[in-house]
Amino acid sequence: MLWSIIVGGFIGFLAGAITSKGGAMGVIAKVVAGLIGSSVGQSLFGTWGPSLAGMSLIPSVLGAVIVVAVVSFFFGKKG
Repeated sequence: MLWSIIVGGFIGFLAGAITSKGGAMGVIAKVVAGLIGSSVGQSLFGTWGPSLAGMSLIPSVLGAVIVVAVVSFFFGKKG
């Protein structure tokens, strides 16, 4: 469980860095984005590539990028 949270945080950190939204995200948001993104990414892209804590890293990062982009589109600051 703890290992999954750590890996989810790492995935969320990478997704935030790729989308340049990482500065606006807190630690908990990065962990949640990583965990949800891992689920989304593995559902969309499969379970290929290296894996940690039961999460395939490449599809998980791609899914987290999608999650961060969609959430920032709908809930990001306007103006």
